[in-house]
Amino acid sequence: MDNNIQFDKYEEYYNEENFWKKVKKTAVKAGAKAIYLALKLYYAMKDPDTPVWAKGTIAGALGYFILPIDLIPDALPVVGFTDDIALMSAALLAVAKSITPKIKEQARQKMLDWFGPDVIDKIDD
Repeated sequence: MDNNIQFDKYEEYYNEENFWKKVKKTAVKAGAKAIYLALKLYYAMKDPDTPVWAKGTIAGALGYFILPIDLIPDALPVVGFTDDIALMSAALLAVAKSITPKIKEQARQKMLDWFGPDVIDKIDD
């Protein structure tokens, strides 16, 4: 993945309502890893201690995730969410200092609520 990703290019596509629609619509198809990445970014975006520059990066990554048409169409089996996962992973690396234990716990709790304990054990942190 290119280290010069322009997250701001997709920032305009992010909004909270569309984020939750996308997560609900694609949770099973996207897989636990993609949803967990998205949730960590989402909760970091909501945290008042996350710096503005990091929120811009997060909004760009989540905007790309929400975007119905992207580099690899989400409808493609197996590979459809690889670009979304790669972009969200890059965003997480860029804002890693903003991903606090509290944010990780919020994301893990939501995953536990939705998918149960079997999935939690398989999520890489």
